[in-house]
Amino acid sequence: MTTSLRTQLIDRNPGLRTAAFDLAPDPALILGVNGALMAVNEAAEALFGQGLALLSRGRFSDALPPGSTLTALVDLAVSTGIQVRERGLEIILFGHPPFEADAAATPLTDGCILLTMQVRGGALGVERADGPGLRSVVGLGRMLAHEIKNPLAGIRGAAQLLKSGASAQDASLAQLIVDETDRIHRLVDRMEAFSEDARPDRNPVNIHKVLDRVRALAANGVADGLALAEHYDPSLPPTLGDEDMLIQVFLNLVKNAAEAAHSRGDGRGEVTITTAYRHGVRMRSANGERMRSAPLEVKVIDNGPGVAPKLRDHLFEPFVTSKSFGAGLGLALVAKLVVAHGGLIDFESEPGRTVFRVLLPIATESTNG
Repeated sequence: MTTSLRTQLIDRNPGLRTAAFDLAPDPALILGVNGALMAVNEAAEALFGQGLALLSRGRFSDALPPGSTLTALVDLAVSTGIQVRERGLEIILFGHPPFEADAAATPLTDGCILLTMQVRGGALGVERADGPGLRSVVGLGRMLAHEIKNPLAGIRGAAQLLKSGASAQDASLAQLIVDETDRIHRLVDRMEAFSEDARPDRNPVNIHKVLDRVRALAANGVADGLALAEHYDPSLPPTLGDEDMLIQVFLNLVKNAAEAAHSRGDGRGEVTITTAYRHGVRMRSANGERMRSAPLEVKVIDNGPGVAPKLRDHLFEPFVTSKSFGAGLGLALVAKLVVAHGGLIDFESEPGRTVFRVLLPIATESTNG
């Protein structure tokens, strides 16, 4: 479905458009009394993709496979006149393998039905980091991209002005702000990096250069007041990767580790970054046809309270978070970027010690597969 088609639906039904509906992280659709599609939010547009155009041409049920669980859910809500919820439904959409979701069909006052879905991910999330739940993040990200660029320009300009009259020490911090705004601008320009088909722009990257940049950012930000240490293997070969994306990966991991260490509340928080070469570490390629080497290991370790047991099986899924005001997107995007680099991410956690481990290929390995 194109943006213009979605706009036409909204224009025909202006009363259905609200900020809460448009910005909701979970896919949502509004169906008319005859089953016609009347409105969708950005997350639903991203999830259904091109299939949404077909849905808009007729009744919702006619465009889904016979016996669709979504059709049955909507029909039950229409016949009973009350909200109907189902957990763990197997859903089949155009161009997607079957996936599980919790869904709800809610009758509205005007006879319409609000259909919402919360997509479930796989355990540990790595092999399903490309799942439908993350595709809804893509739609939200595209919508927000232009809102990010405007303040970035102002921040960059202000940092350049500060740099011109600053001391040598403060000038380096102002330059760090300039460099970071440039990096974020590049990431916004390449929001398609989080879509299904985009690949990292892989080149030989010194992983320690990436980690030094991340450490500098953390030391002047979220890790301020913590003991921040590193133990590097100086003989590591370069990895094959996209430097900006790798900075994003490890900045997210260090940020999470620092927040966990701060939560101790005793002033003894610690975050440690280590690198090593692990001989013989191999993993199956994305298409499952061959094994590839991923021997470059980076660990981010904190001495915080640990990951809550109820979150451990779903930690890399979208919208899973223990933070009161968190969106739960950081680790889902980290997992996706690591997989896109041909790598692997896992973790182990207990009270007082949590370790996130990333394994990456080295520059002598083929980038294919």
